[in-house]
Amino acid sequence: MTTQGIKTVLHPVADLTAAKTVYAALLGLEPQTDSPYYVGFEAEGQHIGLVPAGSPQSPESPVSYWHVADIEAKIAALTAAGAAVQQAAREVGGGRLVATVTDPDGNVLGLIQDR
Repeated sequence: MTTQGIKTVLHPVADLTAAKTVYAALLGLEPQTDSPYYVGFEAEGQHIGLVPAGSPQSPESPVSYWHVADIEAKIAALTAAGAAVQQAAREVGGGRLVATVTDPDGNVLGLIQDR
């Protein structure tokens, strides 16, 4: 079972408004999602998300998310290979499921399944 590749990277930020300005300048476009709890940019087939640091959905550092067809099957395969579940699959809106696991060195791997 292959992945669809890394398409999403979430960045925790202390000041969502200030970060939004910097990322808009970096990417050369305005965000497609702009709310008090999440700002998202679509750039050349990749999604760059800004999440307020310390919020429930915020990672501790930037996390790359691998898009998969079956998140539970991928979690099972990864844990069988030695990864540990950091955050079980959960719905985050619009039918999207996300989860994180850690590799044997503690690196965080994000998983996304769109329904």
